[in-house]
Formats: sequence, C-alpha cells, structure tokens
Amino acid sequence: METKTNNFEYVYDNVSYVENPEASRKFIANVFVWMFVALGISALCTYTFAFVPELSGILRDPETGRNNILGTVTMFAPFVLVLIMSGRLHKMSVVTASIMFIAFSAIMGISLSYIFYIYGFGTISTAFITSAIVFGVMAIGGYTTNQDLTKFGSILIMLLIGGIIATVLNLFIFHSGSFSLLISYVLVAVFVGLTAYDVQKLKRIGAGLEYGSAEGKKTAIMGALTLYLDFINLFLLLLRIFGGNRR
Repeated sequence: METKTNNFEYVYDNVSYVENPEASRKFIANVFVWMFVALGISALCTYTFAFVPELSGILRDPETGRNNILGTVTMFAPFVLVLIMSGRLHKMSVVTASIMFIAFSAIMGISLSYIFYIYGFGTISTAFITSAIVFGVMAIGGYTTNQDLTKFGSILIMLLIGGIIATVLNLFIFHSGSFSLLISYVLVAVFVGLTAYDVQKLKRIGAGLEYGSAEGKKTAIMGALTLYLDFINLFLLLLRIFGGNRR
C-alpha cells in the first residue's frame, strides 16, 4: 500500500522513497530506453522468424503453420524467463540482468511470429499503431497526474486475475467466441489502467534511487520489463479484437 507522507517522502511496499524529480526523470528515461530496445529486438525477431523460411521452419510445419515441439517450448519460454528475472533480480549483476532481458525480448519476439500466420498485415499494423497511441497517452497521464493511482492498482490486479481465470475457463469449458471478445475488451481496459499505474509507481520508486547505481540500473530493467508486458498484452488483445481480417 502506498501513502504520501511529509517532506516529499513516499512509502511504497513499506519502503520509504524521498522524492527527487531529477532522479525520477532520469530513471524513467532509462526505463523507456530499455523498453524501446526490447520492442525493437522483439519486432526484428518476429519479422525474421515469420518471413525467413529457414527460421520459420525451425518452429512450425511449413505447410500447416502449426507449431512443432520447439515452437511450443518457445511459446512458454518467455513466461519462464519473467519468473526467473522477477525472483532473482536482486541476486543478479547488472550485466546478467541486461543479458536476460535482451534474451527475453528476442524469445518473446520469436514466439510472436505466429501472428503473421493468423492475421493480415493491415490488422497487425492497425493494432500496433493503436496500442502505441493508447500506451503513450496513458504513460504520459500516469507520469504527469497528481492523482494517487494506488487504490486503482489493486482493483486492476484483481480484474486481471479474474480475466485470466475467465480466459482459461472459456478455453477449456465454454468455447464461446462472444465471451472471449468480452474478456478481451475488459482486459484492454485493465492494461490501459495498468500502464498509467505502473508508470506512476516507477516514477515514485525512481525518485528514491541513486541514479547510476547497480540497484537503480536493475530496477530500471525490471521497470522496462513491466511496461513492455503492458504494451505487448495491450497489442495482443487489440489484435484479437481487430482480427476480423483473419486469413
């Protein structure tokens, strides 16, 4: 729980952070640099593993487009890397954390190459541009607002968990296209809100970290991972909603 105290001091998760606007600005800039680098790596890997036959054939059957065993493993590998980074970040060196984040970005990009087998290029472009605009607006809003978004964060997390459970139930039990679309709309709203919430949280955490320290660099990488996941999930959900032009 986050509360504002006197003397520009914030308490977040029982840790006190003294507000330093300059340190916060540099920290957030570093977070977004890492995020943009990760998105660039992912985009390159997505494109090459979708359109270079020699690489695409490693992951899926060239005729049916279905994943083989390696393709299936690649789909779940990013989730495993996120768990490792989240659980062991503070024990890693800055170099190790950087390498793992870059590796995660590449593997995530490879796993996303399947979208070109399901959706048309126009649909993918529209979803990406829409995601970028929405994400940018909410990120700016989260950074500049004076409204404390902490109370909304817990609600959004609960909605996210509920959305995941509903998705699993629909996948294995209900098999309803309409219900799936409804879940997608709800989760879009969740990740729109989480973008603003996460940016504000990172702004306040960054204000209490020493810029250039090892801890600050690792926290920036973890922050970039958080925002990267917000953007990717928003993009995939909008892609599902806009996916009327499926091949």
